[in-house]
Amino acid sequence: MKKIPIFIGLIAMLFAIGCDSHKEEKHEARTYQVTTPVLKDTSITKEYLAQIHSIRHIELRAMEKGYLQDISVDEGDYVHKGQKMFQIMPNIYQAELQKSKAEAEAASIEYDNTKLLSDSDVVSPNELALAKANHDKAKAEVNLAQTHLNFTSIKAPFDGIMDHLHVREGSMLEEGELLTTLSDNSEMWVYFNVQESEYLDYIMGADKDKEQHVELLLANNKIFNQPGIVETIEGEFNNETGNIAFRANFPNPDGILRHGETGNILMKIPLQHALLIPQKATFEVLDKKYVFVIDENNVLRQKEIKIGSEIQHLFVVKSGLGPKDKILLEGIRLVKNGEKIKYDLVDPEKVISGLDMYAE
Repeated sequence: MKKIPIFIGLIAMLFAIGCDSHKEEKHEARTYQVTTPVLKDTSITKEYLAQIHSIRHIELRAMEKGYLQDISVDEGDYVHKGQKMFQIMPNIYQAELQKSKAEAEAASIEYDNTKLLSDSDVVSPNELALAKANHDKAKAEVNLAQTHLNFTSIKAPFDGIMDHLHVREGSMLEEGELLTTLSDNSEMWVYFNVQESEYLDYIMGADKDKEQHVELLLANNKIFNQPGIVETIEGEFNNETGNIAFRANFPNPDGILRHGETGNILMKIPLQHALLIPQKATFEVLDKKYVFVIDENNVLRQKEIKIGSEIQHLFVVKSGLGPKDKILLEGIRLVKNGEKIKYDLVDPEKVISGLDMYAE
């Protein structure tokens, strides 16, 4: 009776050994797909954090002190150039103007009388000059009083959108007090910072004199419906960050963009003779990228590579590979360094075309 369990155990062991042998034979018989890097001209899309500014964004402040009599607009209103926005009570300034006009009239009469006497050699030329100076001063006082009165009516200096009201009707205003801000959003200036190396590539590139078109990715992860153009670069680098600011101009006909928004600039960077490999052909060990290279004896050799840029499904290899190197495309987890394999060499262009990528 004891022989039967022993017999069954031997059969199970033989079956397991047979299965393992079968798996090993199957593993050894497997043919892997291998390809080579592709050397071609392409482009990558770089993304930069951006700040959005109105082409004109100003503070409206009271030029005179006094009682705020009327507010003709509301927060968020679109106002037109010359439209009345605020009215400071003008009574005092009107009185000052009337007083100045009366004094100017008296000075004018005095000057005319002095001139008649001067023509008759009754008064000296110096007295005539003094009368003229008093007359000119009185006229200047009239102009000054008129200017102060005009400043009590605050009008929009350009077409734009009004922001938050900092005062209310009935407020007592001091000279220079902030009333609101006004933004001209017909065109937007979008600022983004570029690293020194990227700036040098841009400024020394063959296309530096051509218009550089960019796109704006908004906070809702949608592309703004108008393209932008890089129009200016600031004069110096930020010593703390090593970056320099670029400015792109975007038309804003639908008024979608507002001052103070954020987004991301998307800029295409051309790459000449870029060495491309599929991302799936790489693996990572301790934050370093590797591929399996097949040598002349069909033996796998683990090789570290440096990645320069990333495109959808592809890596641009900066160093570590040559265009003629054969790399393992699939089955990376099934093999080990130093293993000899059988493989089929797949055309790299065919591999790339099946990766649903974009390359020019």
